[in-house]
Amino acid sequence: METDGIATPFGQRAMTLGMLASQAIVKTIPPEASIDKWKLYRWLCEARPKLRISDRALSVLNALMSFYPKTELAAGDSMVVFPSNMQLSLRTHGMAETTLRRHLAALVDAGLLMRRDSPNGKRYVRRDREGEIGEAFGFSLAPLLARAGEIEQLAAAVTAERLLLQRLRERITLVRRDIVKLIETALEDDLAGDWMRFEAEYRVQILGLPRIATPEILAPILSALEALRSEILKCMEYQVILHNSAGYPDQTERHKQNSKPDSKSDLEPRFETKQGGHAEFQPDTLAAADRTVAAKPRNPATADNPLNHDRVNSPQRPLGAGPEPHKPYPLPLVLQACPEIVPFGPGGTISGWRDLMTAAVVVRSMLAISPSAYENACAVLGPENAATVIACILERSGHINSAGGYLRDLTRRAERGEFTLGPMLMALARANGEPAKRAG
Repeated sequence: METDGIATPFGQRAMTLGMLASQAIVKTIPPEASIDKWKLYRWLCEARPKLRISDRALSVLNALMSFYPKTELAAGDSMVVFPSNMQLSLRTHGMAETTLRRHLAALVDAGLLMRRDSPNGKRYVRRDREGEIGEAFGFSLAPLLARAGEIEQLAAAVTAERLLLQRLRERITLVRRDIVKLIETALEDDLAGDWMRFEAEYRVQILGLPRIATPEILAPILSALEALRSEILKCMEYQVILHNSAGYPDQTERHKQNSKPDSKSDLEPRFETKQGGHAEFQPDTLAAADRTVAAKPRNPATADNPLNHDRVNSPQRPLGAGPEPHKPYPLPLVLQACPEIVPFGPGGTISGWRDLMTAAVVVRSMLAISPSAYENACAVLGPENAATVIACILERSGHINSAGGYLRDLTRRAERGEFTLGPMLMALARANGEPAKRAG
């Protein structure tokens, strides 16, 4: 049983207000109070960050609780355990005696243990004739029973904070993936928009992610990323809606009834959708279509229709000219994705497309790419994009066996509409510009 007097520490250890507070809390334990000691220990493990104790101190506390013979800590029982330092060391897997003393002092300072020192400072017990404990000196577990409700609440708060942090990290990961994929799609499909600004804002937010995150830090970053994603979506959806009003090549058009059954359907040009998604006139009907358009008088009813104007009067590229070169990507994005080509520019810098194309000629010779392969790439992709491809090949030269063969293969795929430069650039930009992986 516990004594009602004040327990002061032995020797040179000073009495503290924390010790006095722990002894005062023990006196408030209700007579019917009890708690499963291992359930209480699990709460202690959950609430450890709030209690500011180390995991090794919890190991020492676990060893002390194992010396208590009963499963439940109950008021009215003697909750003093009195193992020697040698026994404690064995149950803490050989912990050194000095380390044991340090962690025991930390548990006392945290108010989880209470010292009941004997007159000579030793830990022992006095028993009566029936073998029952009369008086024991050692460490009292009574503060654990007195603070059981507080410890449970702290454990619940830590668990809730951990789940909130996990959800914030998951949402940040999803929003980051959305932003990267949307920017890649916009660049690949040549959509209008300030994509470099979006990329810069995205990286500013990512750099704000700390290595050890808290909900207070992640919440504003998540809000900023969600706002950026909404802005990107709004920009893309507006252009997609405008594009959709004219119809996609693979969509089913509404049925148009011909009110002149005697008209020759053979005079209408036929479309064939290639793999790149561009519809071109077939050569066997192009001449007939041109003659029909030239001979047909202008209809005032359809003259103001912009769709009809585009279908009749839009200029067509000559047959056999190959695919139309793609629009070049922003030069800052190219230099961010391929920084290794910069020293090959005039004066060791690249300030414009002319400098990049000059550097590409130098790198082409260095990579043993034939002039014919490079000229073919310029004809198919355009000189700016061909120079960009050379920069990408230089960036990955350690993983490419034959740079010339690789360039010819990319050119052939571009002719068939199977290759676009956007995904390659974005992958290199992330590899060269992505900060170290952090929380979220």
